[in-house]
Amino acid sequence: MKKIIITGIVVIAALAGIMYVLNKNKAVNEEQTAIVGQKNAAVAVRAEVADFKDVNAQYITNGTFAPNQEVKISAETPGLVSRVLVKEGSVVGAGQTLAIIKADQQNVGVSNAQAVYNNAKAEVTRFEGAYATGGVTKQQLDQVKLQLENAKNNLKSAQITAGDVVVKASFSGIVNKKNIEPGSYVNPGMELFEVVNVSTLKLKVNVDEKNIGFVKMGQSIKVESAVLADQTFEGRVSFIAPKADASLNFPVELEIKNNANKDLKAGMYGTAFFGSEQSANALVIPRSAFVGSVSSNQVFIVKEGKAVLTKVVSGRIFGENIEIISGITKGMQVITTGQINLLDGTAVEIIK
Repeated sequence: MKKIIITGIVVIAALAGIMYVLNKNKAVNEEQTAIVGQKNAAVAVRAEVADFKDVNAQYITNGTFAPNQEVKISAETPGLVSRVLVKEGSVVGAGQTLAIIKADQQNVGVSNAQAVYNNAKAEVTRFEGAYATGGVTKQQLDQVKLQLENAKNNLKSAQITAGDVVVKASFSGIVNKKNIEPGSYVNPGMELFEVVNVSTLKLKVNVDEKNIGFVKMGQSIKVESAVLADQTFEGRVSFIAPKADASLNFPVELEIKNNANKDLKAGMYGTAFFGSEQSANALVIPRSAFVGSVSSNQVFIVKEGKAVLTKVVSGRIFGENIEIISGITKGMQVITTGQINLLDGTAVEIIK
């Protein structure tokens, strides 16, 4: 009996020892897990310091050159093309004949209208003589005079339709496309030629809300094209949109006179330089620091190891640098990558 009691005491002591060791290991593990959790709670980000920099004060934006005048000339009457007098690349003047469409059907219409007009005219002469002798009434004479007026109008309409078979340029320019050849049959609405005028071009650009206030109608703007690196052109502001687009940019059009060789072509990319070339010293941060876009005016700054969402007032845009008017000061660290993982107050770890 004594032996059984001693054995029980040993077993109980062993179990107690095992429980003590397990509990101690659990505490150590929980402590280590808490330490790892604290380390993993910090989001890795990159940051840059807000600082004053000498920047180019010009606002630079790109756009596409478009012809000042452009028209697609279409057929107004059906017919067979008898002659084409120009080719692609031909320089044409206003009113110049580009093609002639065979007008047999239209000429038949003119002949018929002419015959009806001649008959109505003779009828009026006959009725006037009869009216003088009392053979017809005034009402009958007025009726044939009305018929004569209708016949005259129909003749004019037929003559105009017949005249439309001579295809002419509406303004001076260059034939950019020619879609017909002699012998082609055309129907009304079919495109025959495309004529463009590139002696003057338009450059369409977008100006953001921060700089649109400095743009004025008639303002002279320096314009360049990467294709013509050795040439500079002068543009004048001809249109400023009264309403911004969805990106808070305002469409602006510049009118540019081409050189004598017509080196500028419609469809080329152009660069417009708004403002002077003088440098400015401004407090700037990278564009990538803004949450979402520059228009949000929100950035995360690093304060005591945490990301703090901060409202700023942004100013001019200098390429990838954005001027800061207020909200942060020189020396503050702004987060430039990793914002998608951040909330206000999130712990952060700056990496390089």
